[in-house]
Amino acid sequence: MLRWTVTFIILAIIAGIFGFGGIAAGAASIAKILFFIFIVLFIISLITGRKKL
Repeated sequence: MLRWTVTFIILAIIAGIFGFGGIAAGAASIAKILFFIFIVLFIISLITGRKKL
């Protein structure tokens, strides 16, 4: 699960750089979506990681 969160945050950062740099107009909205997916996956991984301890 943690690998997916890292993957999504890297994709969000790359999409954000392209979107806010003016290279791709739609990448900013993709970056927002990926950022929220990252936050959700991060919270889920925190919760499931705590239960295993």
